[in-house]
Amino acid sequence: MKIEIKVPQFPESISEATLLKWNKKVGDFVNRDENLIDIETDKVVLELPSPENGGLVEIIGKTGDIVKSGQIIAYLDTDVKATDKDSNEKNNSKNEKIEKPLENSTKNMSIQTSKVEENKVAVMPAAAKVAADNNVDISKVSGTGRGERILKEDVLGTIQNKNSSSRLEERVPMTRLRKRVAERLLESQQNNAILTTFNEVNMKPIMDLRVKYKEKFEKKYDVKLGFMSFFVKAVIHALKQFPVINASIDGDEIVYHAYFDIGIAVSSPRGLVVPIIRNAENLTIAEIEKSISDFGKKAKDGKIEIEEITGGTFSITNGGTFGSMMSTPIINPPQSAILGMHAIKERAVVENGEIVIRPMMYLAMSYDHRLIDGREAVSALVLMKEALEDPARLLLEV
Repeated sequence: MKIEIKVPQFPESISEATLLKWNKKVGDFVNRDENLIDIETDKVVLELPSPENGGLVEIIGKTGDIVKSGQIIAYLDTDVKATDKDSNEKNNSKNEKIEKPLENSTKNMSIQTSKVEENKVAVMPAAAKVAADNNVDISKVSGTGRGERILKEDVLGTIQNKNSSSRLEERVPMTRLRKRVAERLLESQQNNAILTTFNEVNMKPIMDLRVKYKEKFEKKYDVKLGFMSFFVKAVIHALKQFPVINASIDGDEIVYHAYFDIGIAVSSPRGLVVPIIRNAENLTIAEIEKSISDFGKKAKDGKIEIEEITGGTFSITNGGTFGSMMSTPIINPPQSAILGMHAIKERAVVENGEIVIRPMMYLAMSYDHRLIDGREAVSALVLMKEALEDPARLLLEV
C-alpha cells in the first residue's frame, strides 16, 4: 500500500519550515521509526520518522524547500520488503567508513611518489606524507635538502606561502535558526526601550558551599552542583519582590505572570537556544541542575523540542563560560528583562575597611524601561546579589 509522508504538525508559533536533509533516497528500504528527513524550523531541527516499514518510492519535497504543516513530501510503499542487499549494505557501511580514509591516504601518497619519480626528484617520506595530507603538488615544491631532496620543511613552507597569499571567500546561506535569531534580536532592540543596570557579586560563599557539598550532592542526586541553580533561585527570589520584572507587555496591557518560567541560554552546534525551566519556583536545587544538564545534552545532540524553548517569563545567559567580563544582554521578547552572568575573576575588594582578594563576578540586567522603572530594576539586582552572597537566604526565603 502506498502511503503519504507528510510534514508534522507545527505549534501555532511556527508557520513554516525548511527541508534540511533527506537521510534516505528513492529506492531505499526504510524501517519503521527510522529518520527519513531533518526539518529545520525557526527554533529547532525536527526528525521525521517513517510511520511504517517499506520502500521510499517517491520524493516530492526537495532539500531547501519551504513547507507547511501537513504538506505531502514523499510516498512510502509498505508492500516493498527488505532484501538481503539492504541488510548487507547496512552491515558493511561501518567497515567502508573505516577502510576508505586509509585507502585514500595510501593512494594520495602513491600519487605524490609517482610524480617525484617522473621528475627524478628525491623526496623524503615525511615530506610525501605532509604533501598527500594537504593536497600539495610535490612537483611544484623546491627541495632544499642535499641533492635538492624535498624535505618536510619545504612542503610546510609551500603550504604557508599558499595560505598567506590566498584571500578566499565563501558564501553560505544563513540557517533558518540564525535568521530567526537575527530577526528577534533586531525586533527586540527596535521595540523595547532597553536599559542595562550593573552590579558585582562576591562568589566566595557559593564556591565554598560547592566545595563542601559537591561530592555528597552528586552522589545523592546523580548530577553536578553548578552555579546556575543558585542564580535561578536568586532570580526567583527577586522577581517575587518585583513582579513587574516577570511581566510582559501585550498591546496596551501588562500581563503579570503568577509563575516563573526561567529561560536558560544554551549553546548548540546550530546557535543559541533558550530552553525553559517551567515553574522553576517549585523545583529544588537538584531538580534545577538536572533540568539544565538535560537541556545541555539535548542542545548538543540537536534534540531540543519546540515546546521546550517556547514561552518563558525571564531569561539568564552566561557569557562567562566564554570568558566575557561584561556585556549588555538583549531581552528575549516578549519577556521584559534578562540577567547576564560573566566570568569569575579574583579582584581586590574592600571588606570591613581591609583590602582582600575575592572571586568576583559582574552581573548585568537588561530591562524594558517602558514597563520597568530604574528603581525596580536596580533593587531587584541588589536582591539577587545579596541572596547569592548569603545562600542561606535562598533556603529561608528572607
